[in-house]
Amino acid sequence: MPAQPSVHRIFLLSPANLSGVRAGYLTRKNGASDLAQRLRSTGAPLGELFSFMSGLYFRGKLAYAKAFAAPPPDVSGSFVITSSAGLVSPDTVVTLDWLCGLSPNGVDVGEPRYRQPLDRDSRKLLAMAGPDCEVVLLGSIATSKYVEPLTEVFGSRLLFPAEFVGRGDMSRGGLMLRCVQERKSLTYIPVASAVRRGSRPPKLDPIRRSKRAG
Repeated sequence: MPAQPSVHRIFLLSPANLSGVRAGYLTRKNGASDLAQRLRSTGAPLGELFSFMSGLYFRGKLAYAKAFAAPPPDVSGSFVITSSAGLVSPDTVVTLDWLCGLSPNGVDVGEPRYRQPLDRDSRKLLAMAGPDCEVVLLGSIATSKYVEPLTEVFGSRLLFPAEFVGRGDMSRGGLMLRCVQERKSLTYIPVASAVRRGSRPPKLDPIRRSKRAG
């Protein structure tokens, strides 16, 4: 008999590159865009900031998580993995000081500033989510930087989209946006038994635009 679907589902999103060119547009002193100005004054949602920094890939992850999350009551449907602040809801409003305070060493399994907050928040999430909740990683499993700490806490409940294997970041972002448009979710498999590297799949066909009525 096929396994029954889980009642609940939460997504964990890998972060944007804080040392990238687009991140510099927001953090440099003369940043003049609306988003850069809000970051310095009232703050801006972490998801919006990372979507700008990462472009298509994070935008796809964020849209996909919003479309297909089914969290337990009083639990966010998605969390962003950060370099030193643990798991943070993408709706959390953060400031420039908060952003610049993240660990400059990035995501590294050997960095205590990364591991300790992530381990802490992962255990809290495991307790809040309950026994029937899937946890799906929207990020790379090619290295141990996410796989090692997350599988230690979530074990076989940590899942990963099978369609990600072999795809680059841009392809994954486009795939997730396509899924949102078509209202069709990806196939989730346990990270522990997943193929961590594979051959590159065929390129995605262009999305067919609906004809205008008239």
